[in-house]
Amino acid sequence: MAGNAKDSKILEYKDLISQLNTTIAAQTELIKSLQQTIDADREEKKILQEKIDYLTKKLFGTSSEKSKDIKGQINLFDEAEQEADGRPEISAITVPEHKRKRKSTHKELFKGVPSRDELISLPEDQRSCDECGTRLEAIGKEFVRHEFRYTPARGEVVNIYRETYKCPVCSTADTMAENIRFVKAHVPEALVPNSYTSASAVAWVMYQKFANAMPLYRQEQDWKQLGVPFTRATLANWIIYCAKNYFRPLYDYLHRQLLKRTFLMADETRIQVLKESGRNPETDSFMWLFRSGEDGLPPIILYHYTETRAKYNAVSFLDGFSDGYLETDGYQGYNNLPGIKRCSCWSHTRRYFIEAVPKGKEYDYSNPAVQGVQFCSRLFDYERISKARQHSPEQRKAYRLEKEKPVLDAFWIWLEQQKPRKGTRFEKAVNYALNRKDTLMTYLEDGRCSFSNNLSENAIRPFTVGRKNWLFSATPKGAESSALVYTMVEMAKANDLNVYKYLTYLLEQRPNESMSDEQFEKLTPWNEEVKQRCQN
Repeated sequence: MAGNAKDSKILEYKDLISQLNTTIAAQTELIKSLQQTIDADREEKKILQEKIDYLTKKLFGTSSEKSKDIKGQINLFDEAEQEADGRPEISAITVPEHKRKRKSTHKELFKGVPSRDELISLPEDQRSCDECGTRLEAIGKEFVRHEFRYTPARGEVVNIYRETYKCPVCSTADTMAENIRFVKAHVPEALVPNSYTSASAVAWVMYQKFANAMPLYRQEQDWKQLGVPFTRATLANWIIYCAKNYFRPLYDYLHRQLLKRTFLMADETRIQVLKESGRNPETDSFMWLFRSGEDGLPPIILYHYTETRAKYNAVSFLDGFSDGYLETDGYQGYNNLPGIKRCSCWSHTRRYFIEAVPKGKEYDYSNPAVQGVQFCSRLFDYERISKARQHSPEQRKAYRLEKEKPVLDAFWIWLEQQKPRKGTRFEKAVNYALNRKDTLMTYLEDGRCSFSNNLSENAIRPFTVGRKNWLFSATPKGAESSALVYTMVEMAKANDLNVYKYLTYLLEQRPNESMSDEQFEKLTPWNEEVKQRCQN
């Protein structure tokens, strides 16, 4: 019995041990599961914190992507090259210290501004000698200061008459009255039918809205200050009519000239149009920017409005452009355009790496995102050197192959070795670059290919600034008119013309569809006569 009791006890203990082992195994699995959950939560927290830092930087941080050199800080690339052979190229890449801009002289500051002298004399009651009462005589004058004075804008109503002429011989009393011939002076038709506006007035409205980003409702208030009750609807009608009838023909000519170029650039941004047929007012439409590249020819900049961002819009606009290079951002809609070689923007590539740098790690060269920024910045340094040396396209291509190609080769090898965490901004940066490897290398083929799409971004920025003020276009006609006027404004800027003078000049000349290409050429902002008339 005793043996049986002992055996029974042993069996109980074995069962207990088995149960405990099962419990321990289950607890172990639970602990592992919980640990994995904790690790996943920590990883998610890091990603969320990264997003918070990114959004905080976007909201409150500087918008500049330029890196700042800290005295004594070693550059990732400079360290290696200094240890290698200390080539003089390194000093050329060092960013020079900022120098304060020289203060402009009075003559430089007010160049082209009308000037007059004002003499301040003694009042009549002070022109007698305090001692003897004799009248004082003026013996000279002294300079006191320069003073800039502003005269507010003013408008005027011009009553237009035309003279009527007749021949004094043929209109004698012996001549039948019905044979008398009258000759009248030619008067141009009104700029806008049944309207009292003029080229100068419409040009000013366009200049204020599209160059100075002043919405029409504010302009309406300004006109009231001048005593003229022009409503915003009236101003909008002026813009739409003049853009459609006078700017469209010249725009089409510029479009044809653009398609003849070999190097183009493009960008696009959103625009809200309220009354598009079959679409909700909140739906995004798009304003495209197409421009000529760095080909050494006069710049051509064209805005183009479409309802969607679909690829066929770019295909349609660029129909006729072939065997050329197109510099863009990463938008996939530009892929595989017929007869076009795509170039991707290195500024966008670097921007992804900059946005992936953790907060406070900007100078931690062991961080892979910082290393990515360094690779891109090195390429930008070489581009600046090439520009500063005023290389010809052939020299620029050779310089790129000599200096930038090795950096690119090292960059792609480094990129393939990266194992970024899923969902992080660094993963986005790595994938962005790898997915565009071929198009990011295209610029090496020709020295006239642009390294970045910054010129397009700079050209479309005035539209985005204006959009913050006027917010939307009411109708598609208004959006199309905006594209036409922005084109003329940015063309004037790119060719160093006075924007208001150029708009006025075009409205006075009134381009129309019956003009020949030779006549349109005389209205372009690079025409010598136009430059003489429309420069500051």
